[in-house]
Amino acid sequence: MKKIALVILATGMAFTSCKKKGCTDQAASNYNSEAKKDDGTCVYDDPELEIPSTYAFKDADGNNTVSYGGQTDRLNQLEEMTTYMKSGTGAEISADVLKDMFANTDDNGAGNFSFSSSKQLKNKCFETDVDMFEGWMEDLALASADFATTAESGQAGTLTTGEKTYLVGPTGIEYTQLIEKGLMGAVFFYQASQKYFGSEKMDVDNTTPEDPAEGKYYTQMEHHWDEAFGYFGVSVDFPANTDDIRFWGKYCNKQDAALGCNATIMDAFIKGRAVISQGFDLSIRDEQITIIRKECERFCASQAVTYLEGAKDNFGTDNAKFLHELSEAYAFILSLKYAPLETRVINYSEITALLNDTIGTDFWAVTTADLTSAINTINSIYGF
Repeated sequence: MKKIALVILATGMAFTSCKKKGCTDQAASNYNSEAKKDDGTCVYDDPELEIPSTYAFKDADGNNTVSYGGQTDRLNQLEEMTTYMKSGTGAEISADVLKDMFANTDDNGAGNFSFSSSKQLKNKCFETDVDMFEGWMEDLALASADFATTAESGQAGTLTTGEKTYLVGPTGIEYTQLIEKGLMGAVFFYQASQKYFGSEKMDVDNTTPEDPAEGKYYTQMEHHWDEAFGYFGVSVDFPANTDDIRFWGKYCNKQDAALGCNATIMDAFIKGRAVISQGFDLSIRDEQITIIRKECERFCASQAVTYLEGAKDNFGTDNAKFLHELSEAYAFILSLKYAPLETRVINYSEITALLNDTIGTDFWAVTTADLTSAINTINSIYGF
């Protein structure tokens, strides 16, 4: 009994000493009470944080606490929308069908999805851009009426290069790319970086499991972090496993050789979740949020440059590739605006100038000088 009492006393003293003025009450044992910053706050003892090698987390009873099924549904919805849009190279498609898929009418895209879900893309889209995307859906459907026509300036139709065929509007825009890559930004990037990593979703309960009786063993904060991760589109063992990557995960992997972004982003996702699950100082979580936000914006900008360079390489020699890569570049530049203001490197006026002035809305009229200017501008802003 004396030994037990001494253990209890020692434990109490350890926690009391760490909770003296300047120390946080949260996870007090994870702080070094002997070292303080100038403002009196405790110094974080990082080595005590246990970081798993994959995105896998369980509670003390071994129950899985990771859940992002809603995000997986939305990735699947955009994937099936893209398949339908690409069918416009060989058949006329309907804007109403695309809008039903976008809003997930009747929980199955009005019968156009292969699965049912209560989730949708439209109500998670950047609010002021919903009309823009639906307008592009109408433009795409209109262009598909000319799928059997060879596209040229002023004439919608299709262009083929090798085994690839692309449908473009009369100004050379491939609306499929603007919609797909644009929604990657306006839904996935926007929701993860601004909404789920914002204070409304992060400053929530992190002590009580939501509903263990229904298999929801996660806290609100854990779940919101998982939902941000779900929009990244990678497997839990990324980047060791790159077989199942989609959307942002796919393009992160494309830029990894140049930027080393795969491990940087995945490590931050895992470390941030570990901090939340183990009750460590949330300022460490916030550091991971900053890393993820900055790295995602950075590889998005780098991907835009890659496509601009591809468009430049094919200028005057292969119109199909030129317009296809220019459309993708346009969408990735657009997606930069969905990065949060707190960390965004490029400002809105620079994005607008690139889209409206340097590139414009008539892709047939874009010159190599325009492409060079856009490339140099982005490279300068991001230090590539």
